[in-house]
Amino acid sequence: MAFEGLSEKLAKVFKGLKNKGKLSEKDVDIAMREVKMALIEADVNFKITKDFTSKVKERALGSAVMKSLTPGQQVIDIVHEELMALMGEKGARIEFSSKPPCIVIMAGLQGAGKTTHAAKIAKYFKDNHNRRPLLIACDVYRPAAIDQLKIIGEKAGVPVFDMGRADPVEIARNGIRHAKDYGYDLAIIDTAGRLHIDEELMNELRQIKEAVDPNEILLTIDSMTGQDAVNVAKAFNDAFEITGVVLTKLDGDTRGGAALSVLSVTGKPIKFAGVGEKLSDLEQFYPDRMASRILGMGDMLSLIEKAKVSFSEKENDRLAQKLKSNKFDLNDLYSQFEQIEKMGSISSILNMLPGVSGKIKEEDIDERRIPRTKAIISSMTVKEREQPSVIDAKRKRRIAAGSGTKVEEINALLKQFEMMNKMMKQMGFKGGRKNRISRNMLKGLGGANGFPEI
Repeated sequence: MAFEGLSEKLAKVFKGLKNKGKLSEKDVDIAMREVKMALIEADVNFKITKDFTSKVKERALGSAVMKSLTPGQQVIDIVHEELMALMGEKGARIEFSSKPPCIVIMAGLQGAGKTTHAAKIAKYFKDNHNRRPLLIACDVYRPAAIDQLKIIGEKAGVPVFDMGRADPVEIARNGIRHAKDYGYDLAIIDTAGRLHIDEELMNELRQIKEAVDPNEILLTIDSMTGQDAVNVAKAFNDAFEITGVVLTKLDGDTRGGAALSVLSVTGKPIKFAGVGEKLSDLEQFYPDRMASRILGMGDMLSLIEKAKVSFSEKENDRLAQKLKSNKFDLNDLYSQFEQIEKMGSISSILNMLPGVSGKIKEEDIDERRIPRTKAIISSMTVKEREQPSVIDAKRKRRIAAGSGTKVEEINALLKQFEMMNKMMKQMGFKGGRKNRISRNMLKGLGGANGFPEI
């Protein structure tokens, strides 16, 4: 989980501060020393760490904090604000020009996920902002790079312009001309990468830049490489003048050093973060929300945005009507599971909930739970899904055999379904609340078979 190690260490530091009615300078010194060690272990640049803790300490020793009735909470608020400042106080967006298309060059080393994230960004703007993106294949050196872009472009529902293994500069120039002629308002150029930074790579990027005059130059870097990622970002920016960073594999980076160091080292903001393997697993990077996640405060705004995209208003209104008439059945539960899967992994969802973020370990979450539950429901007959009360011991054995599960799991699902039904009737659902049903469905699943209580 992103920032897991850092979040755990900071939580211990702040727990000690909260338990004190008053803070002395010594208390602040000890806390900042522990924060400094936590940041260094998270692979944050040493100079950045030193500056960060110095600023927090200076503000924490101010009279407003020392005389406060809740000094520990005041220090946490200061850390939150300084984390935001470290990553950029506002979320940086792609700058769309008034005259389309908006031209984006994707740059980066091989293996950082550049081609995949070109398609992810295209899908993000197509699905969330009604843009008409075009992918342009300019990586003519890596074997099967063009084919890879075509395959993931098709999955994303985005067309790909290519000219085979022609000159990359000509491909870029003709691709932009094609975008203008056919009304595409976003053109994303997938350029070649290297295993290392060299003059040949930079020259080609400069030539493409001169040929197309891009609105954005986004550097894709692998967050799991820590300070190496930051060094790569600095080298690219010095040689090529990037406008922003796409941080990949953030979901697997338990340290988070790259996310906390990039802006300070390069002066360029993180604009997007890859948080999973699916094409939909891309988030706009919001420093304030990320700071909240690091401190275990959750990120309800991002969760709500995911819900708006993933949950069908029409489907939720239909389910609300069924709830009103007491007709919510296992078919409807199956439908809700499908909508939740669109939001991403269970761990990423739980990590956005206040009070849950940072407290759940990856090994405590069974990501197979939803697919297994869907398999159980799929093994039922139409009558069993609509009337779960008819499922007796014999039927349970048949369902378990058909789904590759155990009878105990069938019992657990039926019990949870019954609890959810009671809870949702008591809540008195109304139509038009996009994520309410699914949110309470997650609550109903709390505690049993690998799901933590929410």
